[in-house]
Amino acid sequence: MSTGGFFVIGATHHRAPLEVREKLSLAAATAEALRTEIAGIAGLHEFAMLSTCNRIEFYGVASHPDAATHVTAAFCARQNFDLAAFEKIRLSLRGRDAVQHLVEVASGLDSQMVGETEIFGQVKDAYAKAQERRSTGPVLNRLFQKGFQAAKHVRTQTAITEGQVSVANVAVDLALTIYGSLTDTRILLLGAGEIGEKTAKAFQSRGAAGLTVASRRFERAMELATTLGASAMPFEQSASRLAEFDIVVCATSAPEAVVTFPAAEAAMRKRPARPLFFIDQALPRDVEPTVAQLDNVFLYNLDDLAKIAEENRAARAVELVKARAIAAEKAGALWQQVAAQVAALAATGSASFSPSSLTRLPQPKTD
Repeated sequence: MSTGGFFVIGATHHRAPLEVREKLSLAAATAEALRTEIAGIAGLHEFAMLSTCNRIEFYGVASHPDAATHVTAAFCARQNFDLAAFEKIRLSLRGRDAVQHLVEVASGLDSQMVGETEIFGQVKDAYAKAQERRSTGPVLNRLFQKGFQAAKHVRTQTAITEGQVSVANVAVDLALTIYGSLTDTRILLLGAGEIGEKTAKAFQSRGAAGLTVASRRFERAMELATTLGASAMPFEQSASRLAEFDIVVCATSAPEAVVTFPAAEAAMRKRPARPLFFIDQALPRDVEPTVAQLDNVFLYNLDDLAKIAEENRAARAVELVKARAIAAEKAGALWQQVAAQVAALAATGSASFSPSSLTRLPQPKTD
């Protein structure tokens, strides 16, 4: 692989299944160390890293043709992931194609659930972190800022976000299919982050009242429980009390499973006649896959939920074509604005990354 100028490399749900994305998922400490290492790559002048449940992507501006290759090698080494295996699933785009990809990602057009809106905030956060670390410059500042504007235009000028396109809504619909009504269901939320909170609110909006929150930080569980009008439970009790709940929403950032097969099996011995529904929204996964083998247990992970959401995509097929046409038009115009600047930078040689040398542009409001 040889890529100079503006590039994006990485791996996404399109070619990397859930079990592979788990191995590529970056822990916070690893991500910080990787950013520092990437900043030292010769010929790489600007970069930003986007890491979500469905993608790991590196956006960069380089003068050296091998800078992207070195980014890939650094990432695979940090994750102890075979470089040859990564090459088989990798995404690699440059120039105008990379710009269009950025716009489509921020618009939700490249998401596993096409039209979902959470990705817009995730891309903004990734850009903000890159700015804080002074790893962006004139090119990436313009591309991301104008890319956000283009993404908002795509979403407001089409109906691409209509329909049940979120993990939370799909999960609620599944629960209704299993239980018929949510009025008397008891729900346990493992993890008190944003994703779990959105799912909990989606359940409450459809009539669920019995909600309990458990988090490794009990004060955070108490805080979210107060916001939701729910109760809180020490995280350490969750395994022994699984039988008390009908629906378990798992959205922690734990590095390994927090719901094991023995714990789920013990719970079902106490409630063999009533279904137990696990919604695993975590990456790495919170629930051991073997739990799905238990009778009367339903386990859905991110890929499972996305497949169900795909059924709703047909109704938005026309809007998707329209949205991608708009994204392509915006990307073309944006690339024309920066192409000459990228070409000039690519011709400057292979000087090492130097955050202090970057010219930072003011960030416009995108809310």
